[in-house]
This record gives sequence, C-alpha cells and structure tokens, in this order.
Amino acid sequence: MSASMTEIRWHGRGGQGAKTACLLLADAAFASGKYVQGFPEYGPERMGAPITAYNRISDVPCTIHSNIYAPDYVVVVDESLLSSVDVTAGLKEVGALVINSAKAPASLRPLLRGWTGRVGVIDARRISEEHLGGYFPNTPMLSAIVQVSRVLDPGRFIADMEASFRHKFATKPQVIQGNMNCLIQSMKEVRLA
Repeated sequence: MSASMTEIRWHGRGGQGAKTACLLLADAAFASGKYVQGFPEYGPERMGAPITAYNRISDVPCTIHSNIYAPDYVVVVDESLLSSVDVTAGLKEVGALVINSAKAPASLRPLLRGWTGRVGVIDARRISEEHLGGYFPNTPMLSAIVQVSRVLDPGRFIADMEASFRHKFATKPQVIQGNMNCLIQSMKEVRLA
C-alpha cells in the first residue's frame, strides 16, 4: 500500500449492492478531497451471480486505468463466495480482508487458501435487518471497510455520508436514519483478527 494510494477490491453477488457501496465510497473519498476511481467489472452478470468492483483512493492524481490485481483491502459482501472465488488473490499481506459474516475470523481462515493477513468480520445481515428492515449488506460493509482501512477519516466519512443520504433520500427521512445507524453500528462492531 503506497502512502498516497489505497486499492480496494469488492466481491459480492448481483443485487447485494457491492457496486453501489463501491461508488458510495468513491463519492465520500471525492468529497474529502481525494482522487478516486470506483468501477465495477461487468460480465454476463445476473441477480445472484458473483461480481467484482474496485476502488482506488489517492492523495495524488491516479493514472492507472485497469482492474486491481494486488489490492490493499478486499471486501467480501457474501460469505458464500469464499468457497467459490479466490477472494485473496493478490491481496497484500499488510492489508486486510473484511467479510460479511456472523462467524469469528478464525473459523473463516480455512476458506482463505492459505492467506495469513488480518481478517475482519461484520454481521451485515443482522445490522441491516435491525436498522433497515431488510437485508441490505452494502451499507454496513461500506462502513466496515472505512473503519478497517482508515482510507478516510471515520468522522468525516460519517458526516459526508449523512449529507449524501439527506440529498438522495430527502423525501424518506426514515431511510436516512436507518442507513446512518447501520454505518455507525458497523464501525463499532467490525472485528479484526
């Protein structure tokens, strides 16, 4: 991980919001004065099919325009992907893997193909169902990766996301508060090992 650029790869399934979370992270980074890239990798995806998305966040202009092959951080929005996708491919040992799971990090290690770096877990299902009334894992996962990576100042991130939600959901205040509660609770609950 260079001092000026952080690369994040997202793994999820179509319809879970990995692409949306990736783009929200790019928006929040841009709002805090960073240079950003946020983009999905498309193939013949359909609802439930594995998808990949990418973020580059930098203090200086970024001239790289490719997928991310050696990420600093990886976010896994759907734990079931651990058995079918090599989510740790190229992941730097000094970075971290953040997984949507209610399990302890140690119990997930056998699925990580020998990767020995830090593993974070967050129960995005429980948090989103509690605050949003349904399974929307992207908001908790977004907050968890900000907390683990510190790619953005967490306080500034929360303030920027609240401003973004107030604009996006101006006619749905209950959605704003639910999403804010998800973000804040996820930052408190993400566990690293």
